[in-house]
Amino acid sequence: MVLCTFSPPKAEAETPRFDASVLSRRVDVPWQFVWPEEEKQTPEAQEELVVPFIDLAGLLSGDLAGVARSVAAACERHGFFQVVNHGIDAALLEEAHRCVEAFFGMPLTEKQRAQRRPGESCGYASSFTGRFASKLPWKETLSFRFSPAGDGIVKNYFAATLGEEFRHLGEVYQTYCEAMNGLSLEIMEMLGMSLGVGRRRFRDFFEGNDSIMRLNYYPPCQKPELTLGTGPHSDPTSLTILHQDNVQGLQVFADNRWRTIRPSPNALVVNIGDTFMALSNGRCKSCLHRAVVNSETPRKSLAFFLCPANDRVVRPPAELVDAEHPRAYPDFTWPTLLEFTQKHYRSDVKTLDAFTTWVNLRIAAATAAAPE
Repeated sequence: MVLCTFSPPKAEAETPRFDASVLSRRVDVPWQFVWPEEEKQTPEAQEELVVPFIDLAGLLSGDLAGVARSVAAACERHGFFQVVNHGIDAALLEEAHRCVEAFFGMPLTEKQRAQRRPGESCGYASSFTGRFASKLPWKETLSFRFSPAGDGIVKNYFAATLGEEFRHLGEVYQTYCEAMNGLSLEIMEMLGMSLGVGRRRFRDFFEGNDSIMRLNYYPPCQKPELTLGTGPHSDPTSLTILHQDNVQGLQVFADNRWRTIRPSPNALVVNIGDTFMALSNGRCKSCLHRAVVNSETPRKSLAFFLCPANDRVVRPPAELVDAEHPRAYPDFTWPTLLEFTQKHYRSDVKTLDAFTTWVNLRIAAATAAAPE
């Protein structure tokens, strides 16, 4: 297995400049953004993937068993479901999307004040032009850390990185992340019940999380059939809570074909990530998904990625390990997996398997080098 799939740009002249205000009007797509035929979007992928809507009001009404069964069925099949009656204020969602438009509507030079540095996972990124040489995504992102232990960590990031005039955006996303944090812990209770380890097991594990919030902006492309907004991948994080705007674009590979999860304004899309797949000893699936673009309308989404605290060891509860379900993955910490995806491997459907091989090779090398 080849562990390093990075192909850094060979020369500065070959590295395209992803300026959405310019590229969205170009009739030709630079070759670096053209994807292989087998990965491009196809018309049949517009068919809807029916995923369960989990009514969180069931938790309040006491229907814990029914909620747990619905969650278990989705996680065993493809790891995607939607939640409604989630308690997130509609006005907060609306303002969070408005702030996405405000940030990505700025000139490129202004957005680059928050430029992501090489090897880091947070900051502004105009496509992946500094990381990869080909199969570049047609998108811009702004990512930043959130931790319930950090006092105003999000609003302080905006003020320190972009200036005091962006403090309002920081306050909006601070409030948004706090709401997502609370919701993600409720979902962890549901996952614990669905796996038979109790409501508190995973909630306690993620109480002091060190998570990531990402704002996604997919500008129009004059030839959208040639490119992808985000390539096929599984999330390396634990849990993703996504709110889409009203523009279709999220596609999931389930039952050996691509299908679409249509936007629902009152619902949040939830999917399992690689880290929780390992924590559940493979019982919950981390599924391949992607984002497609169109020629007319920009698409926005808000993604909250729940991650363990940096010192937490990802190891499945003993109840999930037995003769029929032996340990599938080695112990690891979230920073180790994050380093792997940022410096050694471009996330795809095989990320967790490649990471397992990489960790085992490191363990073997350390063992061999240790004095007898």
